[in-house]
Amino acid sequence: MKTIGKIMLAGAIGVGALLAVAASDPVLMTINGKDVHLSEFNYLYNKNSQQQVEKESLDRYVDRFVTYKLKVADAEAAGVDTTKAFRDELEGYRKDIVGPFLADSSAIDREAHRLYAHHLRNVDVDHMMLMPGKTVDEQHRQLALMDSLRGRILAGESWDSIAVHYSADPSVRRNMGHYGYVMAGVFPAAWENVAFETPVGQISQPFATKYGVHMLRVNAERPDEGSVLTAHILKMFDRNKLNDSIKAAMLAEMELVCDSIQAGADFTEMAARHSDDFQTKSRGGMLPWVSRGRMVPEFENVAFSLANGEVSRPVESVFGYHIIKRIDSRPTPSFDELRDRIVKTITNDEELSKAPRQAVIDRMKAQYGFKMDKGLDKWIDKALSKAGGYDKAFVENVMRKSNQTACSFAGRKLSVGDLSSKLDTLPITNRTYAIDYIKTQLAAEADNAVMEHYSNHIIDDNADFRNLMGEYRDGMLLFEISDRRIWKGASADTIGLERYYAEHRNNYLWTEPRFKGVILSARNDSVLQAVKADLAKIDRSLPVDTIAQKLFHAHGGAIKMDRMTVKKGDNKLADYVIFGTGTEMPYKNYATAMVLDGGLIDQPTGLDDVRGRVTSDYQDVLEKRWIEELKAKYPVKINKKVLDTLR
Repeated sequence: MKTIGKIMLAGAIGVGALLAVAASDPVLMTINGKDVHLSEFNYLYNKNSQQQVEKESLDRYVDRFVTYKLKVADAEAAGVDTTKAFRDELEGYRKDIVGPFLADSSAIDREAHRLYAHHLRNVDVDHMMLMPGKTVDEQHRQLALMDSLRGRILAGESWDSIAVHYSADPSVRRNMGHYGYVMAGVFPAAWENVAFETPVGQISQPFATKYGVHMLRVNAERPDEGSVLTAHILKMFDRNKLNDSIKAAMLAEMELVCDSIQAGADFTEMAARHSDDFQTKSRGGMLPWVSRGRMVPEFENVAFSLANGEVSRPVESVFGYHIIKRIDSRPTPSFDELRDRIVKTITNDEELSKAPRQAVIDRMKAQYGFKMDKGLDKWIDKALSKAGGYDKAFVENVMRKSNQTACSFAGRKLSVGDLSSKLDTLPITNRTYAIDYIKTQLAAEADNAVMEHYSNHIIDDNADFRNLMGEYRDGMLLFEISDRRIWKGASADTIGLERYYAEHRNNYLWTEPRFKGVILSARNDSVLQAVKADLAKIDRSLPVDTIAQKLFHAHGGAIKMDRMTVKKGDNKLADYVIFGTGTEMPYKNYATAMVLDGGLIDQPTGLDDVRGRVTSDYQDVLEKRWIEELKAKYPVKINKKVLDTLR
């Protein structure tokens, strides 16, 4: 069967889109009563031109385009597009491709460049954290507490003492909140953003993540040093037995190893003999490429200070004593090298994806005429007063049941109840906090509603998406109808295929003989001799498949059989066994072979010997007949004035 990509030519355009673009997007052609607009044709013509080594002429492409559209029309007439399998596959594709259209590409690009700037430097930071509030009230109190701590530090109190007393960061007892230099791509996005956007010498405003309420102080920055490739020999500490004398003995041993390497001993061999790092010793102590912040500081500082090829003296870390060899180094990757990884990070991160998503929402709000109800603020204030405050009863009985209009867009009106499903039912005692929380949540749900509407109507509202979906839809239809009419059709039409072969037999004559038959391969000569002994006891007039089954029953995986019709050079096994041009058996686990059935033939004995070529040619005949049928069956009208605008 011939293969064909499912994305071939564009297809149907939503009715809403046609109405919207009718004035500026004229009808180029009508096929079987269905309009094809200029924008659809242009999209595919330009795409086809980019994929061609030599640009195809417009007239030739129009002919091909019409032929494909006629085939699509035939698929629609056959009801291919109404089947459940077709609809399910098309919907699955829609879900697969819609994601990038729900985020603004220019906003993603801006965000990617902003994040890449983080990769070009490291920042030295202090960190302080409070546990997250379990309720809105608690979260506000935690933010307020952190803000007061910030004020105390700005007034002259010690960061270290306040961090030790208040910070919930588990490392604070050890480091007083000092993280040292940090690199991009290590910490959560919200945390990294504050670390790299806060000016050197300043303290950030308090900010919240799902881990807690944070505050950072940026002490210094430096250019990123890229990454290094290293190998090491490790003498590992056993914390249960470690004392000064044991450490001294280990250090002395490592000094001797180091002396041997500097005297010319091979580092790889010394790692295999002396290293306790069982994951790396077998490969000469090789470690992966690492940037700053990925290794313990003691190891990292030495690794980045060495020259390429240089070997350190023993270095102590929490793991033990290391001898480090710096193999190579490379600078920070370029933006182009990191772009795909950064974009993937943006799209997969809830915080980073907000800006690109919001850009689409804002654009669609303008297109849909979005408005929040002007009386909503007063309604919220009045509802809270009447209910006596924000609690579970207020959320469930007032907010979620309210018909008060909250917003309108695209001819729709959404009520407060429509937007209240995700409101927290925990009490909020502070009235100001409650009002701000309600307004923020309703606005967020309104944005979600706009995005959902856009996603559901994107085929009408986004020409690029519409063209891509149409292209895939027509590709599916074209594939299915071609499969029915041509590929499976040729195979199923056994009478037609036989007749075609009989009429064109001379087209399929060979210029050199073929081996036609079955070759049996055996594990070794002993197995082959046993097979031959069995064959002497079997009635050779039996069908070869029956004989093969008997042999497989007796010898199982010790034998292998291949049926083929091949000429010299087509098959390595036949070249070795039949034609004598192969130098060895092509199968790793089979040492010898014999002909079980068949032999050399000068010309095809029937259709089966050349079925592949004949079927392919017969498919071409069927396709030509089909196209003639389509042209007679479905009317085609081309607006030459519109077409001339493309010349």
